[in-house]
Amino acid sequence: MQNDIFMAGPWITDFEEKFVLDALRNGWYGKNAYAYVEKFEYEFANYHDRKYSLMTPNCTTSIHLLLAGLGIQDGDEVIVPECTWIASAAPITYQRATTVFADIDPINWCIDPIAMEEKITSKTKAVIVVDLYGNMPNMDVLQSICDKHQIYLIEDAAESLGSKFKNTRAGKFGIASVFSFHRTKTITTGEGGMLLMDDENLYKRCKFLRDHGRAPGTYFNTEITFKYMPSNLAASLGYAQFLRIEELVAKKRWIWQKFKESFIDLPDIYLNPEPEGVVNSVWCTALVFGKSHSVTKDYVMNELNRLGLPSRPFFYPLTSLPAFGSKSEEGRINSPIAYDISERAINLPCAFNVNEEQIKLISETIKLVLKNVHKNMVNK
Repeated sequence: MQNDIFMAGPWITDFEEKFVLDALRNGWYGKNAYAYVEKFEYEFANYHDRKYSLMTPNCTTSIHLLLAGLGIQDGDEVIVPECTWIASAAPITYQRATTVFADIDPINWCIDPIAMEEKITSKTKAVIVVDLYGNMPNMDVLQSICDKHQIYLIEDAAESLGSKFKNTRAGKFGIASVFSFHRTKTITTGEGGMLLMDDENLYKRCKFLRDHGRAPGTYFNTEITFKYMPSNLAASLGYAQFLRIEELVAKKRWIWQKFKESFIDLPDIYLNPEPEGVVNSVWCTALVFGKSHSVTKDYVMNELNRLGLPSRPFFYPLTSLPAFGSKSEEGRINSPIAYDISERAINLPCAFNVNEEQIKLISETIKLVLKNVHKNMVNK
């Protein structure tokens, strides 16, 4: 197991164990029952310059809670980028609203402002902007469009903890933002999420919806709502991880930098961008193969798997999935960039225990795969 390369996984130390052990021993009664939840919420919000924070069982429930709190319902439309994990969009369906898909930007892989604006109708209530793989879109332009059309901008920052746009942390943009603490994310609670916002009324509404529609401390329910309360035990792990946030983000950026160095001599490939004014926390290093290499993600992934090395596909366009009707033909017309990039891109191992030797092995193997492709092309 020592030499195995894992695709993703956390960095847990003795420091975290002390907090979790304290929660196990002392975090069950009276004011201690949610002490770590409240501490985590308060300091996480403060770190992101947000006024309010609600921890949830996972990021998907954070998005669902927010959409419900905003009153998104039947007849409403919510725009999402074509390339993202399904969790960004699934809660729209939970609320019986209509999901509208917009193409992505070819450089930052996040929602394209022009494509987004073209999808806005009189029924549009919100757009969910995803900071894909830690990348940051031009939030100024996106917010301006949303203000112009009087719709909500929701920031899905699940993958961008530690990223910045113009010195503002990911998680500060829009009416509200959400984070993920999944096992694979930069900080983890095992499963977990966080919802951040500045609007007091929205906060109170979401907090009410989070715990079966009851006022705090009462057992008198006025609505049938959700059970999205977090665990104090999970929060103890998340809080301890959060106290190490700078160290954890630095390791993610180190992995990205080492891959960049390894591929510096290989033309026409593209890793997570970091344009001027952006700090990319690079939750996961993604690699887009330029068209000159004439490869698909499936081909490269199959070759890596054959050689015993892990990889994952760049997110599939949502319209290509059976979950959304397998509308690939329509999707290619409406979102050609998303389909094109997704077919030529993979995710590289981003587990915290990946080392420099393993990064070099993965990089050299990919180079060898590409070399063999070019050699076969010449021989034909």
